[in-house]
This record gives sequence, C-alpha cells and structure tokens, in this order.
Amino acid sequence: MSGPGYATPTAPKKRPAWVVGGVTILSFIVLLYVIELIDSLSDHRLDQNGIRPLETDGLLGIVFAPLLHSNWDHLIANTIPALILGFLMTLAGMSRFIFATAIIWILGGFGTWLVGNIGTHCPYVGVTCETNHIGASGLIFGWLAFLIVFGFFTRTVWEIVVGVVVLFVYGGVLLGVLPGTPGVSWQGHLCGAIAGVIAAYLLSGPERKAREAKKRGASLPQTFGT
Repeated sequence: MSGPGYATPTAPKKRPAWVVGGVTILSFIVLLYVIELIDSLSDHRLDQNGIRPLETDGLLGIVFAPLLHSNWDHLIANTIPALILGFLMTLAGMSRFIFATAIIWILGGFGTWLVGNIGTHCPYVGVTCETNHIGASGLIFGWLAFLIVFGFFTRTVWEIVVGVVVLFVYGGVLLGVLPGTPGVSWQGHLCGAIAGVIAAYLLSGPERKAREAKKRGASLPQTFGT
C-alpha cells in the first residue's frame, strides 16, 4: 500500500557483475598474500603441503598447492595474470567461475599428482627425484585455456572475442606446458590447461544443447495442410 504516511519498500540494488567479480578476485589475491606472509614467518613450513606425486599424503596437496608459493617473487609473478584472467573468468558468470575454478583446481591438481614426477631426474643417473608442486600457476593456466576455448564451445561472439584477445596477449605463456626451465612445474601447467579445456566443454553444455535443439528443429520437414 502506498500513499501519504506509507513508504514503499524497494528491492536492494544489485551490484554490477564486474564489481562482484573484481572484489572476488582481489579477495583471492589478498588471501594468497596473507598465506605467504604466514608461510614466511614460519620459515616456509607450509610449503611442504604441496602436491607430492604418487604419494598418498601428497593427495592433500591438491587442496593446498594453489594457495602456496615458494617465495615472494613466485607469488608476485603470479599476481598480475591471476588478477586479469581471474577477473575475465568472472564475466562468464559467477556460478561458472566457481565451478570452472573447482574443476581446474581438483582435476588439474590430481593430474599433477599422477604425472608430476615425469621428466624430473636427480643428478644421479637413473634416479627420479621426489617433487613438491606448489603455486597458483596451474590454476592460472586452467583459466587461460578456459578463456581461449570457451567462446568456441558456446559460439557467443563476445566470448570468442575475449578468447582471441587472451590468446593474442597470453598465448606465448602456453609454452610453459612444455618441459624446460628447471624448478618450474610444467606438469602442473599442462594439467591445469587440460582441466581448463574440460571445464570449458562441460560448462558450455547449455549453449551446446540449445544449439543442437535449434539445429534439429530446423532440420524437421515442414508440414503443409490441404
């Protein structure tokens, strides 16, 4: 009821998607810096909770590895890509961002647990070193791969444009999925990127199904009455 003496309640104003996405990614980055501060003050004891391939207790590292970094330089190197790519991910929708991140985090981490020792050798001939994989770069590579291919699965123009721009700007980074620099987890990069493609395919399901339904409807013969 409205009129003199009565106030009509109004629905709370919804925040723009870019604001929610920006706050979400900034909060995640702040969390990474807080964890690194705690890690530094504890003589980097937290770093032992990374992914240790093919070790049972190393499975727990799947949960913690993206939150841990070997030093401040490592974290700083991951900060800008995480901010940019993470923010672009949120523009696809917060629910998709959350589910895609979960898929990349878990599936990419599990892949790293399976293959993380491949190609890593000790100075001693024939001996394979045990490795400990930490850092948000696997997650970043997953976001990167997701953004590049998602538009081609959905056939949405603006998402295709985002994918092309991301490929143009960050495409060279994908070389990080190849063995090369000692001490860099190319296995984590590769598994993260593969998980990102899988996440993009799974989460583009509604658009792909709608496209197939439309295609089937267009292919049905037209019926004319007499």
